[in-house]
Amino acid sequence: MTTTLPVPREAVLIVNAKSRRGEALFDQAREKIAAAGIRLIAAHPVKDPDLLDDTVRDAIRGGAPMVIVGGGDGSLSGVVDDVVGKDVVFAVLPLGTANSFARTLGIPLDLDGAIQTIATGKRRRVDLGMIDGDYFANAAAMGLSPMIGKTVPHNLKKYLGRVGYLAWALWCFARFRPFRVTVTDDRGAHRMWASEVRILNGKFHGGVVMSDEACVESGEMMIQVVTGRNRWRLAWDWYLRFFRLRGREKLVEEFRGTELKLDARPRRSISIDGEVLARVPVTVRVAERAIDVVVPS
Repeated sequence: MTTTLPVPREAVLIVNAKSRRGEALFDQAREKIAAAGIRLIAAHPVKDPDLLDDTVRDAIRGGAPMVIVGGGDGSLSGVVDDVVGKDVVFAVLPLGTANSFARTLGIPLDLDGAIQTIATGKRRRVDLGMIDGDYFANAAAMGLSPMIGKTVPHNLKKYLGRVGYLAWALWCFARFRPFRVTVTDDRGAHRMWASEVRILNGKFHGGVVMSDEACVESGEMMIQVVTGRNRWRLAWDWYLRFFRLRGREKLVEEFRGTELKLDARPRRSISIDGEVLARVPVTVRVAERAIDVVVPS
């Protein structure tokens, strides 16, 4: 939902300098944001990702009307908790690998385009997802994604980007096995075999459109299950979705609601916007119209 309030002209810039492009682009971002007419109260290149939360909280406590956060989906998702319930606008510089949240919001993925959006865009009130008490921006997953997230070499994404991530995903895929999953909605419990479970607030996961129905303004969460005991169904599903081909909906079951419960056997971890942060059983909720973000006009 677009608000009539203007985008603030003052902000604090906070960049995850450990993200793939964060360190290299911090100085450029600071200069270009100022040149675009946004006065920077402060600018922080944060080299320890564990300090991102504290830096965002300090900026908000200091009265920043807008925080501009540069990093990947994990960085953005990790700090949205600090924005909920605060009188502050959240702006995104997509400096990660997949940049799914920026894609969902329609924000250009290049630095100049993203800064132009902040300088000339509009405010939009969007939903967040919640897994138990943890807010997240875009998508979570159970199955292959947490396996990749737990084992991927530390600097692989930073130096090789999506190509390196894909190579590691193929290595993990060869060792992966499907599992039993239970999704409980207002119709009851649904049990099935699965090779991947996606928890969607927005339509993108891993930079790929997973569902045209998932929306950050729907007031609902979606759980999408790639069904079956054959792990090759997962590879085929990703292939169909990557190239936007027909038949992709035949491989999944989708459940929607304001609150859903999720469990699996054997017990599985969940990656939240790329970071392995939870483990089933969990309750999935929508936080409706939780934060103000800046999107293109």
